[in-house]
Amino acid sequence: MDDNRNTVISIQRVRKCFTNNKGEQFTVLDDVTFDIHRGETIVIMGGSGCGKSTLLNCLIGEYDVNVGAILFQTKDMDAPADIVGMRERELNEIRKRFGILFQSGALFNSMSLAENIALPLREHSYVDESIIDIVVTLKLQQVHMLPHRDKMPSMLSGGQKKRAGLARATVLDPEILFYDEPSAGLDPVTSAAIDELMMDLSKKLNVTSVVVTHEMDSAFRIADRMVMLEKGRVLKIGPRSEFEMLRDTPNDELKTKEERLMNQFLNGYTTGPLTDAQGRTEYEQLLVAPEE
Repeated sequence: MDDNRNTVISIQRVRKCFTNNKGEQFTVLDDVTFDIHRGETIVIMGGSGCGKSTLLNCLIGEYDVNVGAILFQTKDMDAPADIVGMRERELNEIRKRFGILFQSGALFNSMSLAENIALPLREHSYVDESIIDIVVTLKLQQVHMLPHRDKMPSMLSGGQKKRAGLARATVLDPEILFYDEPSAGLDPVTSAAIDELMMDLSKKLNVTSVVVTHEMDSAFRIADRMVMLEKGRVLKIGPRSEFEMLRDTPNDELKTKEERLMNQFLNGYTTGPLTDAQGRTEYEQLLVAPEE
Protein backbone atom coordinates (compact mmCIF):
# COMPACT_ATOMS: atom_id res chain seq x y z
CA MET A 1 0.00 0.00 0.00
CA ASP A 2 1.24 3.49 -0.89
CA ASP A 3 2.92 5.43 1.92
CA ASN A 4 1.19 8.65 0.80
CA ARG A 5 -2.21 7.25 1.82
CA ASN A 6 -3.49 7.73 -1.72
CA THR A 7 -4.60 4.08 -1.69
CA VAL A 8 -7.75 3.35 0.27
CA ILE A 9 -7.95 -0.39 -0.59
CA SER A 10 -5.06 -2.61 -1.64
CA ILE A 11 -5.95 -6.06 -3.00
CA GLN A 12 -2.89 -8.28 -2.86
CA ARG A 13 -2.66 -11.69 -4.55
CA VAL A 14 -6.18 -12.67 -3.55
CA ARG A 15 -7.30 -16.20 -4.28
CA LYS A 16 -10.82 -17.47 -3.58
CA CYS A 17 -11.93 -21.07 -4.02
CA PHE A 18 -15.27 -22.79 -3.59
CA THR A 19 -16.22 -26.44 -3.20
CA ASN A 20 -19.12 -27.81 -5.23
CA ASN A 21 -21.65 -30.43 -4.13
CA LYS A 22 -19.34 -33.17 -5.42
CA GLY A 23 -16.59 -32.07 -3.08
CA GLU A 24 -14.52 -30.67 -5.94
CA GLN A 25 -12.69 -27.40 -5.36
CA PHE A 26 -12.53 -24.75 -8.05
CA THR A 27 -10.90 -21.34 -8.15
CA VAL A 28 -13.03 -18.25 -8.82
CA LEU A 29 -10.41 -15.58 -8.07
CA ASP A 30 -6.76 -16.25 -8.80
CA ASP A 31 -3.90 -13.92 -7.85
CA VAL A 32 -6.03 -10.76 -8.08
CA THR A 33 -3.87 -7.73 -7.34
CA PHE A 34 -4.61 -4.01 -7.72
CA ASP A 35 -5.04 -0.84 -5.67
CA ILE A 36 -8.09 1.41 -5.39
CA HIS A 37 -7.19 5.07 -5.10
CA ARG A 38 -8.85 7.54 -2.80
CA GLY A 39 -11.59 9.57 -4.49
CA GLU A 40 -11.70 7.65 -7.77
CA THR A 41 -14.50 5.70 -9.42
CA ILE A 42 -13.19 2.29 -10.45
CA VAL A 43 -15.31 -0.13 -12.48
CA ILE A 44 -14.80 -3.89 -12.18
CA MET A 45 -16.23 -5.69 -15.19
CA GLY A 46 -16.31 -8.99 -17.01
CA GLY A 47 -18.78 -11.60 -18.19
CA SER A 48 -21.26 -13.37 -15.97
CA GLY A 49 -19.38 -15.73 -13.67
CA CYS A 50 -15.95 -14.16 -14.17
CA GLY A 51 -15.61 -13.51 -10.43
CA LYS A 52 -16.50 -9.83 -10.14
CA SER A 53 -19.37 -10.36 -7.68
CA THR A 54 -17.20 -12.75 -5.68
CA LEU A 55 -14.50 -10.08 -5.55
CA LEU A 56 -17.03 -7.54 -4.28
CA ASN A 57 -18.12 -9.94 -1.53
CA CYS A 58 -14.48 -10.41 -0.54
CA LEU A 59 -13.95 -6.64 -0.38
CA ILE A 60 -16.86 -6.15 2.01
CA GLY A 61 -15.78 -9.09 4.17
CA GLU A 62 -18.74 -11.29 3.28
CA TYR A 63 -16.44 -14.02 1.91
CA ASP A 64 -13.18 -15.18 3.44
CA VAL A 65 -10.34 -15.54 0.97
CA ASN A 66 -8.08 -18.56 0.75
CA VAL A 67 -4.88 -16.64 0.02
CA GLY A 68 -3.89 -12.99 -0.04
CA ALA A 69 -4.59 -9.71 1.73
CA ILE A 70 -7.18 -6.94 1.46
CA LEU A 71 -5.86 -3.81 3.13
CA PHE A 72 -8.10 -0.87 4.03
CA GLN A 73 -6.80 2.52 5.06
CA THR A 74 -9.57 4.98 5.86
CA LYS A 75 -8.80 8.53 6.94
CA ASP A 76 -9.00 7.74 10.64
CA MET A 77 -6.51 4.85 10.41
CA ASP A 78 -2.86 5.33 11.33
CA ALA A 79 -1.87 2.25 9.32
CA PRO A 80 -3.50 -0.13 6.80
CA ALA A 81 -5.63 -2.94 8.25
CA ASP A 82 -5.98 -6.35 6.60
CA ILE A 83 -9.59 -7.53 6.77
CA VAL A 84 -8.65 -11.11 5.82
CA GLY A 85 -9.14 -13.16 8.96
CA MET A 86 -10.20 -10.11 10.94
CA ARG A 87 -12.57 -10.60 13.84
CA GLU A 88 -16.17 -9.66 13.10
CA ARG A 89 -16.21 -6.91 15.71
CA GLU A 90 -13.21 -5.14 14.15
CA LEU A 91 -14.54 -5.72 10.65
CA ASN A 92 -17.84 -4.09 11.55
CA GLU A 93 -15.99 -0.93 12.57
CA ILE A 94 -14.43 -0.74 9.10
CA ARG A 95 -17.80 -1.48 7.51
CA LYS A 96 -19.14 1.71 9.07
CA ARG A 97 -16.80 3.58 6.74
CA PHE A 98 -18.38 2.22 3.57
CA GLY A 99 -21.85 1.95 2.06
CA ILE A 100 -23.28 -0.59 -0.38
CA LEU A 101 -25.89 -0.23 -3.10
CA PHE A 102 -27.25 -3.69 -3.89
CA GLN A 103 -28.80 -4.70 -7.21
CA SER A 104 -32.36 -4.59 -5.94
CA GLY A 105 -31.89 -1.70 -3.54
CA ALA A 106 -32.40 -4.22 -0.69
CA LEU A 107 -35.04 -2.13 1.07
CA PHE A 108 -37.03 -3.63 3.92
CA ASN A 109 -40.60 -4.01 2.68
CA SER A 110 -42.10 -3.59 6.16
CA MET A 111 -40.57 -0.12 6.57
CA SER A 112 -41.32 3.19 4.92
CA LEU A 113 -38.66 4.80 2.78
CA ALA A 114 -37.71 7.20 5.59
CA GLU A 115 -37.49 4.33 8.10
CA ASN A 116 -35.25 2.36 5.74
CA ILE A 117 -32.84 5.24 5.43
CA ALA A 118 -32.88 5.99 9.16
CA LEU A 119 -32.07 2.37 10.07
CA PRO A 120 -28.24 2.59 9.85
CA LEU A 121 -28.28 5.71 12.00
CA ARG A 122 -30.43 4.02 14.63
CA GLU A 123 -28.27 0.90 14.60
CA HIS A 124 -24.81 2.47 14.46
CA SER A 125 -25.03 5.92 16.04
CA TYR A 126 -26.31 7.59 19.17
CA VAL A 127 -27.81 10.73 17.67
CA ASP A 128 -31.18 12.06 18.74
CA GLU A 129 -34.28 11.21 16.72
CA SER A 130 -34.68 14.84 15.71
CA ILE A 131 -31.19 14.77 14.18
CA ILE A 132 -31.95 11.48 12.45
CA ASP A 133 -35.00 13.08 10.83
CA ILE A 134 -32.87 15.97 9.56
CA VAL A 135 -30.23 13.63 8.13
CA VAL A 136 -32.88 11.46 6.42
CA THR A 137 -34.39 14.57 4.86
CA LEU A 138 -31.01 15.71 3.55
CA LYS A 139 -30.15 12.29 2.11
CA LEU A 140 -33.54 12.02 0.39
CA GLN A 141 -33.04 15.48 -1.09
CA GLN A 142 -29.65 14.43 -2.47
CA VAL A 143 -31.24 11.61 -4.48
CA HIS A 144 -34.40 13.58 -5.39
CA MET A 145 -36.71 11.32 -3.38
CA LEU A 146 -37.97 13.57 -0.59
CA PRO A 147 -41.63 13.59 -1.83
CA HIS A 148 -41.64 9.78 -1.44
CA ARG A 149 -40.34 9.59 2.16
CA ASP A 150 -43.51 8.03 3.60
CA LYS A 151 -44.07 5.49 0.82
CA MET A 152 -43.48 1.77 1.22
CA PRO A 153 -40.93 0.09 -1.09
CA SER A 154 -43.72 -1.74 -2.95
CA MET A 155 -44.97 1.65 -4.13
CA LEU A 156 -41.65 2.59 -5.75
CA SER A 157 -40.35 1.95 -9.27
CA GLY A 158 -37.07 0.15 -9.89
CA GLY A 159 -35.21 3.41 -10.40
CA GLN A 160 -36.73 4.92 -7.26
CA LYS A 161 -35.65 1.89 -5.24
CA LYS A 162 -32.09 2.36 -6.50
CA ARG A 163 -32.18 6.03 -5.49
CA ALA A 164 -33.54 5.10 -2.08
CA GLY A 165 -30.87 2.43 -1.67
CA LEU A 166 -28.24 5.02 -2.54
CA ALA A 167 -29.63 7.41 0.09
CA ARG A 168 -29.36 4.66 2.70
CA ALA A 169 -25.84 3.75 1.56
CA THR A 170 -24.68 7.33 2.16
CA VAL A 171 -26.51 8.04 5.42
CA LEU A 172 -23.43 7.39 7.60
CA ASP A 173 -21.27 9.61 5.35
CA PRO A 174 -19.03 6.78 4.12
CA GLU A 175 -15.59 7.16 2.57
CA ILE A 176 -16.19 4.27 0.16
CA LEU A 177 -19.28 3.28 -1.82
CA PHE A 178 -19.65 -0.19 -3.33
CA TYR A 179 -22.14 -0.64 -6.16
CA ASP A 180 -23.36 -4.09 -7.23
CA GLU A 181 -24.75 -3.87 -10.78
CA PRO A 182 -26.36 -0.44 -10.24
CA SER A 183 -27.94 -0.48 -13.73
CA ALA A 184 -29.46 -3.97 -13.43
CA GLY A 185 -33.14 -4.06 -14.34
CA LEU A 186 -33.31 -0.43 -15.44
CA ASP A 187 -34.22 1.03 -18.81
CA PRO A 188 -31.47 3.05 -20.58
CA VAL A 189 -32.85 6.46 -19.58
CA THR A 190 -33.23 5.52 -15.91
CA SER A 191 -29.80 3.87 -15.97
CA ALA A 192 -28.22 7.06 -17.30
CA ALA A 193 -29.98 9.07 -14.59
CA ILE A 194 -28.62 6.76 -11.88
CA ASP A 195 -25.13 7.10 -13.38
CA GLU A 196 -25.38 10.88 -13.26
CA LEU A 197 -26.54 10.70 -9.65
CA MET A 198 -23.62 8.43 -8.74
CA MET A 199 -21.12 10.83 -10.33
CA ASP A 200 -22.75 13.82 -8.67
CA LEU A 201 -22.65 12.21 -5.23
CA SER A 202 -19.05 11.08 -5.71
CA LYS A 203 -18.02 14.69 -6.23
CA LYS A 204 -20.21 16.21 -3.53
CA LEU A 205 -19.39 13.62 -0.90
CA ASN A 206 -15.77 13.08 -2.01
CA VAL A 207 -16.08 9.30 -1.81
CA THR A 208 -14.25 6.44 -3.45
CA SER A 209 -16.62 4.42 -5.65
CA VAL A 210 -16.15 0.74 -6.55
CA VAL A 211 -18.65 -0.36 -9.20
CA VAL A 212 -19.24 -3.95 -10.33
CA THR A 213 -21.06 -4.06 -13.65
CA HIS A 214 -21.28 -5.67 -17.07
CA GLU A 215 -23.21 -2.74 -18.57
CA MET A 216 -20.68 -1.09 -20.87
CA ASP A 217 -22.62 2.14 -21.50
CA SER A 218 -22.73 2.75 -17.78
CA ALA A 219 -19.11 1.71 -17.24
CA PHE A 220 -17.77 4.16 -19.82
CA ARG A 221 -19.90 6.98 -18.40
CA ILE A 222 -18.75 6.75 -14.81
CA ALA A 223 -15.28 5.18 -14.67
CA ASP A 224 -12.00 6.90 -13.92
CA ARG A 225 -10.26 3.53 -14.15
CA MET A 226 -11.45 0.10 -15.24
CA VAL A 227 -10.55 -3.48 -14.32
CA MET A 228 -11.29 -6.36 -16.69
CA LEU A 229 -11.54 -9.82 -15.11
CA GLU A 230 -11.11 -12.97 -17.15
CA LYS A 231 -11.45 -16.42 -15.59
CA GLY A 232 -10.94 -14.91 -12.15
CA ARG A 233 -7.75 -13.07 -13.07
CA VAL A 234 -7.06 -9.42 -13.83
CA LEU A 235 -6.74 -9.27 -17.62
CA LYS A 236 -6.26 -5.50 -17.74
CA ILE A 237 -6.41 -2.48 -15.44
CA GLY A 238 -6.04 1.09 -16.59
CA PRO A 239 -7.66 4.47 -17.13
CA ARG A 240 -10.92 4.65 -19.04
CA SER A 241 -9.11 6.18 -22.03
CA GLU A 242 -7.13 2.98 -22.56
CA PHE A 243 -10.29 0.90 -22.64
CA GLU A 244 -11.95 3.39 -24.99
CA MET A 245 -8.99 3.06 -27.34
CA LEU A 246 -9.15 -0.72 -27.12
CA ARG A 247 -12.90 -0.66 -27.77
CA ASP A 248 -12.57 1.63 -30.79
CA THR A 249 -9.56 -0.05 -32.45
CA PRO A 250 -10.51 -2.21 -35.47
CA ASN A 251 -10.24 -5.87 -34.58
CA ASP A 252 -7.70 -6.65 -37.32
CA GLU A 253 -5.32 -4.07 -35.84
CA LEU A 254 -5.24 -5.73 -32.42
CA LYS A 255 -2.08 -7.75 -31.78
CA THR A 256 -3.05 -10.29 -29.12
CA LYS A 257 -5.89 -12.70 -28.47
CA GLU A 258 -6.53 -10.97 -25.13
CA GLU A 259 -6.95 -7.61 -26.85
CA ARG A 260 -9.38 -9.12 -29.37
CA LEU A 261 -11.30 -10.78 -26.54
CA MET A 262 -11.63 -7.49 -24.69
CA ASN A 263 -12.58 -5.67 -27.87
CA GLN A 264 -15.40 -8.14 -28.48
CA PHE A 265 -16.65 -7.88 -24.91
CA LEU A 266 -16.48 -4.07 -24.80
CA ASN A 267 -18.41 -3.78 -28.06
CA GLY A 268 -20.81 -6.68 -27.52
CA TYR A 269 -19.91 -8.25 -30.85
CA THR A 270 -21.37 -11.68 -31.64
CA THR A 271 -18.20 -12.85 -33.39
CA GLY A 272 -14.69 -13.00 -32.00
CA PRO A 273 -12.58 -15.05 -29.57
CA LEU A 274 -15.48 -15.47 -27.15
CA THR A 275 -17.69 -17.14 -29.71
CA ASP A 276 -14.95 -18.92 -31.67
CA ALA A 277 -14.08 -21.23 -28.77
CA GLN A 278 -14.37 -24.90 -29.58
CA GLY A 279 -15.58 -27.79 -27.41
CA ARG A 280 -16.98 -25.73 -24.53
CA THR A 281 -19.14 -22.66 -24.53
CA GLU A 282 -17.32 -19.42 -25.20
CA TYR A 283 -17.79 -18.10 -21.68
CA GLU A 284 -16.59 -21.33 -20.06
CA GLN A 285 -13.65 -21.49 -22.43
CA LEU A 286 -12.36 -17.95 -22.39
CA LEU A 287 -14.08 -15.55 -20.06
CA VAL A 288 -15.94 -17.26 -17.28
CA ALA A 289 -14.67 -19.17 -14.30
CA PRO A 290 -16.74 -22.21 -13.19
CA GLU A 291 -20.13 -21.25 -11.84
CA GLU A 292 -19.88 -19.66 -8.42
